[in-house]
Amino acid sequence: MTENKYSKRAGELFRKGYNCAQSVFCAFADDLEIDFETALKLSSSFGGGMGRLREVCGAVSSMFMIAGLKYGYTTPANDKIKAEHYQRIQYLANEFTKKNNTIICRELLGLDIKHDSPIPSKRTSEYYKDRPCERLVKEAAEIISNYINSKSSMS
Repeated sequence: MTENKYSKRAGELFRKGYNCAQSVFCAFADDLEIDFETALKLSSSFGGGMGRLREVCGAVSSMFMIAGLKYGYTTPANDKIKAEHYQRIQYLANEFTKKNNTIICRELLGLDIKHDSPIPSKRTSEYYKDRPCERLVKEAAEIISNYINSKSSMS
């Protein structure tokens, strides 16, 4: 994986102790014109596969939130625009799945439990060595960054 400024920033944020969702979302805070503290709060619930429920990976959820802020729809009755946006989200999920076989946190971590303790794991050197999360936040940041760049170059 080649690091771009977003994947590098997401990895740095994760190493500072922010959760997977915060790390990806906040790497884009300036571009999204959201102050860092608001971005942290908005994305805080999605870490650990949504509050350590081990469902959709927080890094993936952040890709979706970024896509929503950049390209989301505001007219509920326009099915064409909704379908275009959902297609975008499915594309991003597929790009992540191509690299990792799933977007589900517990599967990415090799866990056999559905819901985990709400108490976060201590960030030790063993944690960083054993967990794929730092790589995953970098990949998610790269995927959404590449998507945005491809849309920008089409304009």
